[in-house]
Amino acid sequence: MDAERTEIGTIGEFGLIAEITKGLETTREETILGVGDDAAILNLKQGHHTVLSTDMLCEGIHFDLSYSPLKHLGYKAIVVNLSDICAMNATPTQVVVGLALSNRFSVEAVKALYDGMRLACTRYGVDLVGGDTTSSKSGLALSVTAVGQVHPDKVTRRGGAKAGDLLVVSGELGGAYMGLQILEREKLVFKEAPGAQPELDGHEELLERQLKPEARLDVVEELAKLELLPSAMIDISDGLASEALHIGAQSECGVRLYEEKIPMAEKMYDTAREFNLDPTMCALSGGEDYELLFTVPQDRFEDIRNHPMFSIVGHLTEDQDDRTLITRNGMETELKAQGWDGLAEDS
Repeated sequence: MDAERTEIGTIGEFGLIAEITKGLETTREETILGVGDDAAILNLKQGHHTVLSTDMLCEGIHFDLSYSPLKHLGYKAIVVNLSDICAMNATPTQVVVGLALSNRFSVEAVKALYDGMRLACTRYGVDLVGGDTTSSKSGLALSVTAVGQVHPDKVTRRGGAKAGDLLVVSGELGGAYMGLQILEREKLVFKEAPGAQPELDGHEELLERQLKPEARLDVVEELAKLELLPSAMIDISDGLASEALHIGAQSECGVRLYEEKIPMAEKMYDTAREFNLDPTMCALSGGEDYELLFTVPQDRFEDIRNHPMFSIVGHLTEDQDDRTLITRNGMETELKAQGWDGLAEDS
């Protein structure tokens, strides 16, 4: 009898991760935290923990070279990994880069890619300390491993929050998703009329959010100045809804978000309307904003409520089944994680 076959697309990325990490245990004393968070934690240096995180970017899945300049792509590949380090409340220190490329890439093209990587490393004070290159028959793939340092008492994880804790987000959301919509629209126009010039003027802010995001190391530094240690934290790569539910699940709490509190830039809001899209859904599910979502006890409310970097968007509840979005008109609806899932059938 044939062995049972389960298609990966039927369980999606997070289902696959759960399957392959089930029963996985750590045995070494220096391993503080293994799989299950934004980065692993290793106790390799006295007085500090080392955090590690790896991300892959694959052509045709995570980026489209028809509108992603190689220098921008190199910069983004570094930044999205540094964002995971920041989500642990750590300071990034080194990166290692793996690169697979086909023979359609020239030396000059690869140098442009690495120019962007070096620019990001310089911007964040990070050393590029090694890596690997190999050939590929299916385009370009990048794998970046980031390393960071954090004091053991300052580590933040996705779990650790308590019922009543405030959900706080940095910056504004939805901009990266709308930048992607603009690029995809212009790509379609070019396919239909190859001589047409792209209409990108006035959208620079949104395009930069998509093509050249930034890791919020400044948020980590600001939290230290405020002497504020989040009870949980995660970076927003898959959308606010998905990340809030991750914090809720790993903290064994419910989640309540308030639509009117979600920070959205005016340009993002107006552009979403032009595309006949709901700006709130763009902010909740768009992803790739790389802002930080964290929780703090209610007694730190005064430190947060008028801070220009932060917005309080909701709170955690005791009911673990609570997954609620309170709309602008006061209606309650189910909060759903509709962000990016790299292995889902419809991704």
